[in-house]
Amino acid sequence: MLTQEQNDMLSRVGSGTPAGELLRRYWHPIAAKEDLQEKWTVPVRLMGEDLVLYRDRQGRLGLLARQCPHRRASLINGIPTEDGLRCPYHGWAFGSDGQCLEQPNEPEGSSFCQKIKTTAYKVQELGGMIWAYMGPDPAPLLPLVDGFIEPGTVRMMGRTIIPVNWLQAMENSLDPVHTEWLHGHLYEFVKEQENVKVAISAPHAKIAFKEFEYGMTKHRLLVGQSEDSDDWKVGHPVMFPNTLSVGNGDENSRYYAFQIRVPVDDTHTLHIWYTAYVPPQGVDVPSHLTEKLHTYEVPIYDENGDHIVDNVDGQDMMAWISQGALTDRTQENLGSTDQGIAAFRRMLRREIKKVEAGEDPMCVFRDESKHGRIDLPNEKKKHHNSDGMKSWLMRTHMRFSPILDDLVELYEPSGKQPPARKAV
Repeated sequence: MLTQEQNDMLSRVGSGTPAGELLRRYWHPIAAKEDLQEKWTVPVRLMGEDLVLYRDRQGRLGLLARQCPHRRASLINGIPTEDGLRCPYHGWAFGSDGQCLEQPNEPEGSSFCQKIKTTAYKVQELGGMIWAYMGPDPAPLLPLVDGFIEPGTVRMMGRTIIPVNWLQAMENSLDPVHTEWLHGHLYEFVKEQENVKVAISAPHAKIAFKEFEYGMTKHRLLVGQSEDSDDWKVGHPVMFPNTLSVGNGDENSRYYAFQIRVPVDDTHTLHIWYTAYVPPQGVDVPSHLTEKLHTYEVPIYDENGDHIVDNVDGQDMMAWISQGALTDRTQENLGSTDQGIAAFRRMLRREIKKVEAGEDPMCVFRDESKHGRIDLPNEKKKHHNSDGMKSWLMRTHMRFSPILDDLVELYEPSGKQPPARKAV
């Protein structure tokens, strides 16, 4: 168990906190590019700060403190200008760097606006998502991770605000054994109450964790599996500090899948599921599937206010929420299967110390000459994909996607398996 001081150090995300300062060294996705297609502004809350994301009349993005420094009116209903955003209350205008550019009604020749500057953060677009950087200058390079830049993919982004601290969701990713129970036995019990018998739980023979260049890989060997299986040999990675990669490397059903836990504040997390599907070779892909990032909301509760627990991601969210908004780790008792969680906490403490010493933490990239594609480890023939693409999609957040049927048709046209995709 942790002390209260240790728990606060690893979990709290406000400015000046140890974890908050660490997390501010990274780029975080805050919206989809599509969110600003028909709107000029979008409210954002990130690491305890209320912000407004906007596009100006030239189509350029900006991210400012939500309240105008004049009389604290909100900029959510601000008026876009050629170079920034104008407060709707008294017309003060601000550029993307936060500098006040104009103060209508002030005396002619006044230099007052030159003295006014609001908080502003850098933003970039990658993979159809808009990313923000809240740390000190100079900003690091935005990592070019494989699934965000793979050409010709069908891209989807599910999202929801979960009323829990970011670390609860993240620690789940270093806990392989929970899948046997939360996604296995619990699902079997849910179906049992519907008089449907299913058997999907698979016991673990052993688990392992390995640190690598970008974070940590987790490995599982299920009872009956060979140690040559990718689940054990390759594993799938947690990219430090807050991204899980759980795609499928099988060329017949290739996809990149990420879960990104974006801290909203100490007790809320923007959970993003980003998936990029590589269409099978020889399949005619309708243009509407690849021309944009398809977004959708992932519900937590059903119409009765009960947790939705008939899909993998609903089960995860139920477990995290049941731990409390910010779980009290002074009361926990870690067992032998929690070795990945303990290792991740050690990694967090180590990287926090680097930031406190004025160093860059891991996975911060600055060398332009080495700024290329990052290919993360990815298993093939994954256990959870063994019963077909449609079955897997229906047991995850992807069941809520607006293009679910289109996606199934790409991989399993008319219920048939697509032709084998040759490795390039």
